Amino acid sequence: MAITLTRSAAEHVARFIQKRGKGVGIRLGVKTSGCSGMAYKLEFADETVDEDVIFESHGVNVLIDPKSLAYLDGTELDFVREGLNEGFKFNNPNVKDECGCGESFNV
Repeated sequence: MAITLTRSAAEHVARFIQKRGKGVGIRLGVKTSGCSGMAYKLEFADETVDEDVIFESHGVNVLIDPKSLAYLDGTELDFVREGLNEGFKFNNPNVKDECGCGESFNV
């Protein structure tokens, strides 16, 4: 089981944590939402909790709760720039279908 970051995503997270002046990594998860059933949660983590599963990728800690890991196992998080837009992109091999707007998915 693993969650990874591309070098671009890791550099973006590291810069943001440094700018904030605190943080232990990035926390990923899923929640029930949207028209396809599930949506990604992403936030900067200031501390770990006992149930966190922690992966290290390019020097950045990726924290995830065990329940979400079943849906995110094998996912690569990328940070992309497309024209004037930039943001995180989840490359999740478990996704069977996504909604038209790209905000939710099902496995």
